[in-house]
Amino acid sequence: ALVCRSMTYIDETPQNDYRPDFAHRCLRNTPATFHDSGNPLPGISPHDTAIASILFGKDPNASAPGLGEFYYEGVAPDALAQVYQFDYFISSNVIPQILPEAQVVSASFGDEFEWWWTRGIEALVEHKGLIFVAGIGNGADALDPPLYPAAGANVIGVGVVDSVDAQDIAAKLANFALARPEHSSYGPTGSGRCKPDIVAPGNCLVADANDPNGYTAAGDFSSFATPVVAGAAALLIQKAQLDPALAPAVSGKARNCVIKAVLLNSAAKLPYWHKGLLTAEDDHSAPLDYMQGAGMLNAESAYEQLTAGIAKPGRIPAVGWDKNTLRADAQPHQVYRFTLREPAEKRITATAVWNNHYAGSYPFAALTEKDADLRLELWAVDANDPNRDYLLDYSDSPLDNVEHIYCRADANYTDYEIILSINYPDNPDLPAVAQNYALAWNAAH
Repeated sequence: ALVCRSMTYIDETPQNDYRPDFAHRCLRNTPATFHDSGNPLPGISPHDTAIASILFGKDPNASAPGLGEFYYEGVAPDALAQVYQFDYFISSNVIPQILPEAQVVSASFGDEFEWWWTRGIEALVEHKGLIFVAGIGNGADALDPPLYPAAGANVIGVGVVDSVDAQDIAAKLANFALARPEHSSYGPTGSGRCKPDIVAPGNCLVADANDPNGYTAAGDFSSFATPVVAGAAALLIQKAQLDPALAPAVSGKARNCVIKAVLLNSAAKLPYWHKGLLTAEDDHSAPLDYMQGAGMLNAESAYEQLTAGIAKPGRIPAVGWDKNTLRADAQPHQVYRFTLREPAEKRITATAVWNNHYAGSYPFAALTEKDADLRLELWAVDANDPNRDYLLDYSDSPLDNVEHIYCRADANYTDYEIILSINYPDNPDLPAVAQNYALAWNAAH
């Protein structure tokens, strides 16, 4: 689903100018539904036309100046498109907490402040498992904050990676460099949490709303990186639905956490990636890079991460994921143990994701007293000599609902343990915490 904002309001009523141009050649065969009947007369949004083409576009006979003829295809060209005007989505889905028929929602807009409706989206993600992907905002200057809802705890917030500066348009569209503050808002949020979660290229070739057969470069904006990530999430969901062994990833509680953990754990680290602030050493209390998040989307790696399959605590393969529960009173920690036959030069990545808690009705208050504080540890262990066991790395943010480890394996150890635990609250009178979570891990060169 696309949630789009009208640009024109009359007497506080949004006009029908939020729509992508589904008459464009790359979109005319896309099955699309709208919540309204076309009254008032629909207007076309160039912004949302570009986003729709990144997601759904398909044109075997496309052409553009400087590129010649080519086959144009979006990220998820066979997906069904549901298009919502923002106000309608809020009133019909967020306020009553009703899931749309779509399984992924992409939204390329935001506000620098947290509002009741942004918390309502967080509640919809938590209570219903909706996968909501939103743009983090475009940094007009280095001080622009991350925008909500992307800055929210449960939403997948997406930043943009700049394309290279090249005269040749083909080279510019095919090669990407770094996320930069002047084009992509960065963390921490006002409450101190890490955002964005992930970054992706945004300067895609998109449908030109002024030419039913034309294409143009989108530019380096998080609006256009967002559908790239949303489309990748849709493809992961499709694969999980088609394979019964992967069905737990997209069913039951915390299913949104599995997709988020898989995407973040498989992301590619760009140059200068560093957790938290750029300092000489890792910041264990900040799980992600304030500019890159977990890194740049790697859809192929995410597919491999998902299809490696689910593995429960105990002995596990070197790549996989789990969806499970921690209980402060009965199961305060889970241990995952794996072996690397050739640990030299390998990197171990592990990502834990869980939902923060919100009331299920307006104004969707944040229930911070119910939020869990989890700690993720990576240990190098020796089965023959426990005295040689040592803590290789850890991630323990008191604020975030993501913990992330990216650490070089020790060439002297073949056995490792990932330990996820609940940090016990200082107040012993608090009720026992039960927290659903997703964990993804991988060890590779």
